[in-house]
Amino acid sequence: MTQQNNATLIPADTATQLRRLSHDLSNALEVILQTSYLLGTVNLDDNGRQWHQMLDQGVQQATSINRDLREFLRAHSENAAG
Repeated sequence: MTQQNNATLIPADTATQLRRLSHDLSNALEVILQTSYLLGTVNLDDNGRQWHQMLDQGVQQATSINRDLREFLRAHSENAAG
C-alpha cells in the first residue's frame, strides 16, 4: 500500500466498526441471495419472474456496493490489515 497522509485515513476504531457492520450486512445479503436463488428454481408466472428479477438485481447491486465499501475501508484505514 502506498504511503498516505494520516489526515485522509479513517481512524482505526471507526474502521473496525464499519468493517463489523459491513460483515453483518454481508451475512444478511447472503440470506437474501440464497432465497433469490431458491425462488429461481420454482415455476413462477410472468409477474413473479419480474419480481424475482428485480430482487436478484437489487441484491447483486447491494453486494457489489458492500464489496466496494470493504475495499475502500482497506485502502483508507489506519489499520489496513484488519
